Amino acid sequence: MKTAIQTIQPEVEIKELTCSAPVRRSISDLLAPVERLAAESPNLIVRRQARFDVGGESYFIPRIDFIGPKSGDTPTRLGIFAGIHGDEPESVHAAIRFIRFLEHYPELAAGYCLSFYPLCNPTGFEDNTRHSRRGKDLNREFWSNSAEPEVLLLEKELDLGAFDGIVSLHIDDTSDGFYGIVGGATLTRNLIAPALKAADQFLPLDKRAQIDGFPALDSVLREPYAGVLRARPGIRLRPFEITLEAPQQSPAYLIEWSFVAALEAILSQYRAFIAYARNV
Repeated sequence: MKTAIQTIQPEVEIKELTCSAPVRRSISDLLAPVERLAAESPNLIVRRQARFDVGGESYFIPRIDFIGPKSGDTPTRLGIFAGIHGDEPESVHAAIRFIRFLEHYPELAAGYCLSFYPLCNPTGFEDNTRHSRRGKDLNREFWSNSAEPEVLLLEKELDLGAFDGIVSLHIDDTSDGFYGIVGGATLTRNLIAPALKAADQFLPLDKRAQIDGFPALDSVLREPYAGVLRARPGIRLRPFEITLEAPQQSPAYLIEWSFVAALEAILSQYRAFIAYARNV
């Protein structure tokens, strides 16, 4: 039986995704399609409460909740984060694309409450820079008493979300293939393998023994850097934590669909774990 992602023919969307980007990207243009969708959808809620100021300008970190069909008593809460580096727009567009994908196939999110943070670094996205406008690599600032407003807001979301799982989308400009980074709950490694297999439909995997200077096995490595976006250290019930990394030199539409396929696989596999645990 085909999965929903296997029914997609991504090549038909090349024209849509290869248009040149403006010098300063528009956050309003990015979110407009999702906001129009949410206005008519029973599944989507767009929130703009996480606001901060930089250089006299006001910004927000959007949170888009997708409430899947009911399945069981308590919904499983996952947080999906993208765009922590502003020069990785493919991750941002992939998160938006997955939201639109779920709107067409809501049964894929049955039993889930998914919180998407597609734009974790709004000023970097606008400026097409890795760092925020204050000159910080935000993905080295978490849980280190950072004063960066984006980090403080996201740390609050990570605490309040009480997520069962956290997935981050990234682009790697030094890799020729797709790979994953794992942390958190012990079942994480059982989730990353199906995700990589799904992404391999669109992009080759990075099978090197060393990736980004760190040891890797089967296209997977452990979290190598301090300060990355993750759940608060020391919490009792640790969520699974997965970072998906796609090679930057690949066509944008293939990067986006590789992320969509990997995310679909994670939802499916984790649902299977939950069903198994309930029946034990």
